[in-house]
Amino acid sequence: MLTKKILLGVTGSIAAYKAADLIRRLRKDGYFVQVIMTQSAKEFITSLTLQALSGNPVLENMWDVSEGNGMEHISLSRGADLILIAPASANFIAKIANGIADDLLSNLCLARNCPLLVAPAMNMEMFSNNATQRNLATIKNDGVLVSGPDQGDQACGEIGMGRLINIESLMLDIRKSTSDLPFKGKKILVSTGATVEKIDEARAITNLSSGLMGFCLASAAYEFGAEVTVINGVSSYNIPSCIKTINAHNHSEMHEAVNNHIKNNDIYISVAAISDFKPIASEGKIKKNNEKITLDLLPTQDILGSVGKDKGNTFLVGFAAESSNLISNAKHKLISKNIDIVIGNLISQSMGKSSAEVVIIDKESETRFPNAEKSELSKTILMHIHKIYLKEKTDEPIN
Repeated sequence: MLTKKILLGVTGSIAAYKAADLIRRLRKDGYFVQVIMTQSAKEFITSLTLQALSGNPVLENMWDVSEGNGMEHISLSRGADLILIAPASANFIAKIANGIADDLLSNLCLARNCPLLVAPAMNMEMFSNNATQRNLATIKNDGVLVSGPDQGDQACGEIGMGRLINIESLMLDIRKSTSDLPFKGKKILVSTGATVEKIDEARAITNLSSGLMGFCLASAAYEFGAEVTVINGVSSYNIPSCIKTINAHNHSEMHEAVNNHIKNNDIYISVAAISDFKPIASEGKIKKNNEKITLDLLPTQDILGSVGKDKGNTFLVGFAAESSNLISNAKHKLISKNIDIVIGNLISQSMGKSSAEVVIIDKESETRFPNAEKSELSKTILMHIHKIYLKEKTDEPIN
């Protein structure tokens, strides 16, 4: 079912060809897509291609009286949830900044009564040019949302800032632009993924965490308006480029990163599967000699527990992955580590899987949530965190 309508503006950038994949993704996620092209965009991709992918005629000419009532520059935006310009060329950004309306797309932007999201894509020198930076600052000050750009290889052969932002990050910004923002103005720190501890120069021990729940929680927190920082261990998932990410592959790096950043955040969600033990690493490589090898493991410092002793105003959320006695073990973790919420789950039902069933325990209650895909469960968890956070910080009753 198509639930939200997006007007997708495609302008004259070499990245215009990426609009094809973007439309596919938008349609897959249930958006109705109406494409509007500028004349220069047609030099890079055909309207027939975008029409076939969107399932709707591509609009180009403001003065085409064969369709509508001649007021498309006004009426089109009235039914839209978002106007998205992707890619947005330097020239078109300049138009928006200066209120120029000389074609259908620029008129739509000026006459809109819905959010406008712009995804710049241009040569690195064009992007860094003072005029472009002034124009971007102007449109941001006017309430226009900006997604990206990314840094990397460019079509001209140069390497720098100016690439169209990757689709995963852009999709987050699209959902953020069309959603309520319960965490607007809040800073959330998320630690995720597994940690790896060296046995010798060639071997290591780790665990079976994929990092999916942390990935989903960080993405959902961003979508809900938070400023998100992720401390990322070893994970099967790449954190979107729009989210600040700090790599921490072992316990020591994770501990240091948490200590360095926790005080700057309102909420810390500890999802990472951090090593409880680490081996005494051997120098060089242990040679195979067909004899049994014994590893000496040392306990690591309890990161969440140490944070709980001096948490200040930071709201702490921990995870308890258990093989048995879930409720009692989770409640013990809540109390012993002095955290605000613990989210309990059975290892057999969640670790390495795309779905999970959880129980959320705070100081006053426990709430069970049935098995669901982690992408959706993460949003449910965050809204529950939001409810408890508000009650604790404002002493408001929970409805």
